[in-house]
Amino acid sequence: MYKKTIAAAIAVTLAFGLGACGNSDSADTASTGGTSQSQTTKKKPAEKKPAEKKPVEQPADLTGTWKQTNSGSTDSWMEAEITADTITVQWVSDNGDTKSLYWKGSYNAPDKAGDWKWTSQGDTAAMQASLLGSQDATKDFTYTKADGVSWETTAMGTTTVVKTAKQ
Repeated sequence: MYKKTIAAAIAVTLAFGLGACGNSDSADTASTGGTSQSQTTKKKPAEKKPAEKKPVEQPADLTGTWKQTNSGSTDSWMEAEITADTITVQWVSDNGDTKSLYWKGSYNAPDKAGDWKWTSQGDTAAMQASLLGSQDATKDFTYTKADGVSWETTAMGTTTVVKTAKQ
C-alpha cells in the first residue's frame, strides 16, 4: 500500500508540476473540449482607422472648342464653341473652310460636379438669319467623359446625337 500512495503522490505532483510549467490555458482548453484560445493569441479589438477622404470632383470647365467625333465624314462635322455664357454650334464643311451657324444660345456653367445637363435659350434672331440655323427656342446639352459635349440635331427629318471631344 505504501508503494501505491507514493505512486499516487508522484502522479499528483507531476500533474501539478507539468501544469505549472506548460501553457496556463491547457486546463481551460481541456475542460472546454479544446475550443478556447490561448490568452496570448487573442486578437486585439480592431483599431478604427480614420475615414479616408475621397477627392471632391470639381465641375468640369467646358469652355473651349468641341469637335464632332461621330460625323462619319473626314471633311465635314459640327463644332461647338463654349464661352463663359454662350454656346455656338456651327456646321463645318470643306475641311473647315466653310462654317454655317446652327445654334447660338445661353450657357450656364455647371456649379457642382455631376451637373452635366443644361438647357440653352436660343438667340432665335441670329439662327433665323442662317440657312442652316435651328428653329428651336431651346436646346438640351449634356456633358459626359465618354461623349464630351453632346446634343441632338435634326436636319431633313433625321435626328442624330452629336458627340464631341475638346480640341
